[in-house]
Amino acid sequence: MLKSEELAEKERINDALLELSNRMVKVRDRRDLLHVINTGLRKAINFTACLMTILDDVHQTYKAFLTDPDTKPRDYAAYNEAISTPYPVADGIYDVAAQSEGPVLFDMQSIDLAHAPVWFKLHYAAGAREMMIKALPGEDARRHSLILFSDETGTFDDCAVHIIERIANQLSTAASNITANEEILNREAEKSFLLNFSQNIAAVRTKADLEVAISDALQQLLSTRLAMIRVIEDDGETLTPYLWDISLFSDVMDLFDQLANRRATVDEYFFAQVLASKEPIVIDIAEEERKGNSPAYIAFWKRLGLRNVYASALRVGQQNVGTMFFLSDELNLGLLKGLCAQISIAISNIRANEKILAYKQLLEIENDQLKEQIRTIYNFSEIVGSGPEMQEVYHLMSLVADSGSTVLLLGETGTGKELIARAIHNASPRRNKLMIKVNCAALPASLIESELFGHEKGAFTGAVERRIGKFELANESTLFLDEIGEMPLEAQVKLLRVLQEKELERIGGKTTVKVDVRIIAATNRNLEEEVREGRFRSDLYYRLNVFPIVLPPLRNRRDDILPLAHFFVDRYNKNSGRKVTGFSPRVIQELQNYAWPGNVRELEHLIERSVLLNEDVVVREIHLPKPQPGEKAAVPLSRTLAEVERAYIIEVLKQFQGRISGADGAAEFLDIPSTTLHSKIKKLKISKADYF
Repeated sequence: MLKSEELAEKERINDALLELSNRMVKVRDRRDLLHVINTGLRKAINFTACLMTILDDVHQTYKAFLTDPDTKPRDYAAYNEAISTPYPVADGIYDVAAQSEGPVLFDMQSIDLAHAPVWFKLHYAAGAREMMIKALPGEDARRHSLILFSDETGTFDDCAVHIIERIANQLSTAASNITANEEILNREAEKSFLLNFSQNIAAVRTKADLEVAISDALQQLLSTRLAMIRVIEDDGETLTPYLWDISLFSDVMDLFDQLANRRATVDEYFFAQVLASKEPIVIDIAEEERKGNSPAYIAFWKRLGLRNVYASALRVGQQNVGTMFFLSDELNLGLLKGLCAQISIAISNIRANEKILAYKQLLEIENDQLKEQIRTIYNFSEIVGSGPEMQEVYHLMSLVADSGSTVLLLGETGTGKELIARAIHNASPRRNKLMIKVNCAALPASLIESELFGHEKGAFTGAVERRIGKFELANESTLFLDEIGEMPLEAQVKLLRVLQEKELERIGGKTTVKVDVRIIAATNRNLEEEVREGRFRSDLYYRLNVFPIVLPPLRNRRDDILPLAHFFVDRYNKNSGRKVTGFSPRVIQELQNYAWPGNVRELEHLIERSVLLNEDVVVREIHLPKPQPGEKAAVPLSRTLAEVERAYIIEVLKQFQGRISGADGAAEFLDIPSTTLHSKIKKLKISKADYF
């Protein structure tokens, strides 16, 4: 009876193995193989879970090749990471099985869990107590291994061992064929991908486009993301951050800012290794840490939870152009090398274009400055004003123009400080170069230093290219610092240093740049009061206050109001196509009596509006702001009607070049007989010297 049962069991196993053998022939992929093991092999051996592993190309690590979709360890959060992680061969379990010719049985309860691999711990936690491992024979030197688990001890008896021995060759052949086919398909996919990537990257012209192309490629083919690209600067030593994925470092921004913004060189530990290697390298973080005195990058990578970091030199031909780092535990080094070769060429082309664009930017800045200067010259072909107050300004301008002395223009808003600054520059030896203007009030405190002194590429987050500062742009010319009283104290310190030493450092730069710049500063603030209140540095004030010029407000230049008004009328006639020729006596009196808190600028805008609204050749109504309730009159009515009439007639006579009678005479324009006009000229004591 016992012999009959043994024969029946033997027949059952043989039938199972025959069925298994027949089905193994039809295996084409991993899913087929797993299905055969789970359904066919399970008929012969009562295991509860299975796992097949594969060695890497150099037989240093192994990882999962087949995993059971219904295995109980899948319920653990660490499962996915456990089956995707490479493990060192010498772990006290895998290496024992690999050195044995036959299957090796393990009592899982006798294994020290503290030193066991994660996959082992998960299966043990799920209830497995016995394990059998067979390193499968084959031409590829026992690359694959089969691991069977059981929740009970004694499951894997001599019969089970014999069964595994009988099917080992077929399992090895099937697994090797699947691996070979996958490698062929992968190589074809990689070639196709690299070809497509080459075509895509050939169209890249900017860093932003390059970043998108690289990110898409890495995510699609390598399931990783770019950590950082650094490029070698023109000095051949400095490695500057060029592209990076900031989202990777959100949890370690403190360390990232320190490492990314510091100056790195080609001789530094990791960078020197990467640049010297012809192939991508793998940095084993644990190994580097064991060496001691590891660079700060090790602590950074460790905080990111990484075991390995991949890096490759970027080079065109034999010329190194930079380095590329990837945060991943496992990458295809051959494919990585192909990607980096194409990225290197793209970066070289983009950097060449950036240099061209930098020169273009400089030309555009100069062009903008030139347009502004031309526009200003067009608007103010001459400074209008002949009163004693302006004569004093002209005198001071003539004294300082030829020198290189610093000028401080003081006066209320709208008094024409920029116009005076341009006039001084245009009368100076520096007039062949453009005057550069900086409005200190229009720049945020965080940007004013960069605007004045420039910055290097990578000097701070967002500094994606080198910027030339206004000081460098104004070298051998004049820099007009408008609204200097609004400059933050921190920027005042750096401005003072540049004024004293006549040299600067761009933000993020390591070398000084000599500059020869003449400073003209302007403000509507009382700088002495600002110094007393601690809002303006006294040392900077004394440095700027070498040659102060105070511009008078328009209310103190009554004789210049009407000439200025006519000047603006002529200009807006040209701009709008109107033919306004002058002002009525009432409008002249209103212009003369108004306080002009906005000074010349307010007059300019008021005349423009009046010309646009006027439908006659003479402006008979002016739209002056009305005083608020309770507000005092702007100025006392200091002029008599006779004085206003006299001034108006003089202006009309000037306009008609002294002609009184006739079709083109002043009398006709004033709509009075010529005899009446002669009488008024005599009565008001107007001489030819007044209008010629």
